Amino acid sequence: MKIRYFTDTDTLLIEFKNVPVAETRDLDENTVLDLDAQGNLCSMTVEHASTRADAPQFTYEQIAA
Repeated sequence: MKIRYFTDTDTLLIEFKNVPVAETRDLDENTVLDLDAQGNLCSMTVEHASTRADAPQFTYEQIAA
């Protein structure tokens, strides 16, 4: 998984897996979902991320089972 924040465009890109994109869907006018050939989510792009997703603030936590 990769998370990238582009300050120049205020865009957040979350890449869940690095596979070819088969379909792109607009969730709304500022959110785009990329799907693989099986319909699984590959990545998500969020425009205006500083106000819509609190980017570039980021916390990662792994919880043991």
